[in-house]
Amino acid sequence: MPTFVSDLRPFEVWSHFDNLLRIPRGSGSEAVAVAYVREVARRHRLETTADEAGNLLVRKRAAPNRGGAPVVVLQAHLDMVQEKNADVAHDFATDPIRPARDGDWLSADGTTLGADNGLGAAAMLAVLEADDLAHGPLELLFTVNEETGLTGAKGLAEDLLSGRLLINLDSEEEGVITIGCAGGADSVLHLPVVTEPVGDGTALVVSVSGLRGGHSGVDIHLQRGNAIRVLVRALRSAVDRTDARLATIMGGNARNAIPREASATVWLPGPEAETECREALEASFAIARRELVRSDPEFRHTIAGGAPAAAAWDATSTRRALDLLSALPHGVMAMSLDLDGLVETSVNLGVARSEDGRLMIMVNSRSSLEGSLAALRRRVRSIGELAGAGVTEADAYPPWPPDVDSALLGLIRSAHQQVTGNPPVVGAMHAGLECAIIGRKYDGMDMVSYGPQIEFPHSPDERVRIGSVGPFYDVLRRVLERLGER
Repeated sequence: MPTFVSDLRPFEVWSHFDNLLRIPRGSGSEAVAVAYVREVARRHRLETTADEAGNLLVRKRAAPNRGGAPVVVLQAHLDMVQEKNADVAHDFATDPIRPARDGDWLSADGTTLGADNGLGAAAMLAVLEADDLAHGPLELLFTVNEETGLTGAKGLAEDLLSGRLLINLDSEEEGVITIGCAGGADSVLHLPVVTEPVGDGTALVVSVSGLRGGHSGVDIHLQRGNAIRVLVRALRSAVDRTDARLATIMGGNARNAIPREASATVWLPGPEAETECREALEASFAIARRELVRSDPEFRHTIAGGAPAAAAWDATSTRRALDLLSALPHGVMAMSLDLDGLVETSVNLGVARSEDGRLMIMVNSRSSLEGSLAALRRRVRSIGELAGAGVTEADAYPPWPPDVDSALLGLIRSAHQQVTGNPPVVGAMHAGLECAIIGRKYDGMDMVSYGPQIEFPHSPDERVRIGSVGPFYDVLRRVLERLGER
């Protein structure tokens, strides 16, 4: 059933977004969302084509007397990051996103909202259905698997698009036209651990929660706490004072989200060691609380007795794992010297999880400079290999170099000024955009990225300013009409 979201304006955008709230669309599970787009296109007798990667292209014929205009590509991704608070009961595979409104802000009830990039997709669906828009020929590209390393764009067929003007709808700052982005790459480390039976003793379950997290590109400069690092620092101090052994550790859910929660089960040989361990943990967490008072005021931790462990990692594995997690970098590595306030290079320690006799770690590196990205990945690999971990690296996606002389930029800048009465800001972003990959596949592509105000994506705090969606859609319509006049 529709929610109150369908009653927001512009109706034609919000009604589609409301439908997307009820469709499971995690990365790799976009089939129902793709089918929804196909059905909308079918109702309007529009041609659809899917490539082997699962991306879907919808071609819309030009309005009357606009057939000679250049082909324009609109692009957004269908998948969303699926993050929730630990105390929220929600199954992303079956449960609809529950929207919540607070004044001019729309969010979700304890989960990510999926405005990234559901609102871009919804705007494209509105354009697809619009019969009052004097546009030229359009190609509407709905990509998949963006949030898991832009793999949909990486697999995009190189003969699918004919247009050479592309408007990406995955930006998240109102009044900002994006003309460049960082490149990025993932590293996965697997550290073998030795598990051995343990005798009589006690177990503690140590947890960190309440951190704000966020997008590892958009929010990395805000110096928010990383739950894995906060937990590991406390555990390392406890191991220094006692014979504590790790039995399990788990933190973070996505390689491109700053970890908000982490927990570990620790085995201790007896009550005296437990007392000393608790003291070391509390002292470390007290330090963390003082450090995070500005960025993460809701930070909290728990230390609770657990069921006696039958087995735990040996002392060498415990120390090696904690040392590796302590040594891996996280946060801003360098700021741009060309654009004020732009992060140039960063790294996110996104996931740490014990599984199948090993510790699995996921690290996401980003940089506007390909050489700096390669050097950072080498650093992560070197640290991992020195600790005895195996390291696998996904193919990097390139940065998107800014083009300040873009003709499309001039057009959208003028349209924004006319619709809003204010000049837009033109800049680059530290997060990755599919433009970087599409531009490499299609020579001569003139590209910009534009969107409404979306804050704290990739976290349950994700929200969109409702009042920013109308101007965003109006600017898009105006640009398409102007391009249709050419």
